[in-house]
Amino acid sequence: MRFDRLREEYLSRLREGRKCCRGGVKFVPAGNAVRLFESVIKKGDRVCLEGDNQKQADFCARELLKVNRSRVSRLHLVQSSVVLDEHIELFRRGIARRLDFAFSGPQSRPLYRLLREGKVEIGAIHTYLELFGRYFIDLTPRVSIVAAELCDGAGNLYTGFNTEDTPLICEATRFKNGIVIAQVSRKVKRLPRVDIPADWVDFIIPTGEDCYVQPLFTRDPARVTRTQVLMAMMVLKGIYLPYEVRSLNHGIGFPTAAIELILPTYGAELGFKGRLCTHWALNPHPTMIPAIEKGFVRHIHSFGGEPGMEKYVKARGDIFCLGPDGNLRSNRAYCHAAGLYAIDLFIGATLQIDRFGNSSTAIKGMIAGFGGAPNLGGSPPGRRNFSTALKKAGRYENGVFRGRKLVVQMTPTVSEKKGIPVFVRELDAAELHRRGLFDAPPVMIAGDQVTHIVTEAGIAYLDRCRDLETRCRAVAAVAGETTVGKTITPARINGLRRRGIVATPADLGIDPGRAERTLLAASDIAELVKISKGLYEPPSAVLAAAVKAGKASS
Repeated sequence: MRFDRLREEYLSRLREGRKCCRGGVKFVPAGNAVRLFESVIKKGDRVCLEGDNQKQADFCARELLKVNRSRVSRLHLVQSSVVLDEHIELFRRGIARRLDFAFSGPQSRPLYRLLREGKVEIGAIHTYLELFGRYFIDLTPRVSIVAAELCDGAGNLYTGFNTEDTPLICEATRFKNGIVIAQVSRKVKRLPRVDIPADWVDFIIPTGEDCYVQPLFTRDPARVTRTQVLMAMMVLKGIYLPYEVRSLNHGIGFPTAAIELILPTYGAELGFKGRLCTHWALNPHPTMIPAIEKGFVRHIHSFGGEPGMEKYVKARGDIFCLGPDGNLRSNRAYCHAAGLYAIDLFIGATLQIDRFGNSSTAIKGMIAGFGGAPNLGGSPPGRRNFSTALKKAGRYENGVFRGRKLVVQMTPTVSEKKGIPVFVRELDAAELHRRGLFDAPPVMIAGDQVTHIVTEAGIAYLDRCRDLETRCRAVAAVAGETTVGKTITPARINGLRRRGIVATPADLGIDPGRAERTLLAASDIAELVKISKGLYEPPSAVLAAAVKAGKASS
């Protein structure tokens, strides 16, 4: 039996690829990118085309669309995020066929259409850490195409402010005899720091242009609504305060941005400063600037960067994790490991919640992916460091105490943007499964993992429910005028309130009339810039969107 076939195949591909090089055995002119891909990628290969939450190997994605489909087709793409139009076009043209991923927010509707048309086969919607783990086991790429900021003459890479997934992709691929290709903005004599060593990289394509980085976590305070402020107040007073939450992660969205923006105001009233919400697993959200400047935040470890926050992060070294060059060092895998084992709470939004409390972002018309929610929103059985928050949410089972991470789903009962009910009797995920589009219903977070649901109607304390029937009633109690909300009577809701399983704003001592935008520590992007002392430099696209939103509201 032979044990060197992968090595021989790697060397064969390497020899073919080197025919495309100029100025050394690693460096490929941008004009030779298509030829390189046709030399080292084979039909049906498993390929990672780096698509992170934010950073994209966009030049290579465009060039990959130009390959001769008689040579390169039916690829199995394994990548964190489906973000670019080119990612979708690869499937439309038949260059790619199968997909394993975690997040597809910007392409959620086109991805659903591809699935409905039979042009993509989805292996699974993963959480990030799950997908990364499979890179090292059964989804190891044969070819990986990554993005870096700089390289030197030896081929070392500098990923700078947006490291994200790159080191893990390179390691999983290169140490299993896979080919690693990097697009870099430019080649320099000396790197600020070495993020990926040269011997992990086979080919480098200097593009002369910056790669695309999406401002995914930027939320304009001007678009935060009164309903979101009310829900944020309930979260601070009804969850963060009584459970004594110190370490946490916020998902993407305006509701969580509202929490960040009232932390220095309403949070100050509640005595949070220096005591609660001090340690974060979080990208450099611009809406965190007021809380940082007011001294509420002690530490942030980041999954990735955020465009425009480079100078601000560099000037706040006591808060963020910086490399010897003074720039942010992010790492999605490490941060998700921290999110799994080292935080008290995860809070995020969803597109649908059923009567049991199960949630999903895979619905009819949209496949948005799960991102990190199933990982950040899970209590691993191996965890043994039980903070105060985990103790308060935990319980004894069979004589063993099991601490429980707080997992909060925060959503209005009816989507403010789409105008459709969030609470449904059955998730669309079940129908997608019945139609054969998924091997199993794509549920993001199972109801028994969720500890709290927050809507404008109140908080459902699912961690206090001792059986499924009680949990269903608690979900219905905060579901408002939806089909789920109509399954419970006011008398039963009042019974749950008396038992502390459901709390309305009034029960929490919150006056809805106080839920005004004046409670926000910053009212718009311009104020965030001012509070940052000019260090936050919003990208032009963010500024344009803010101006457009301002005109629409006026």
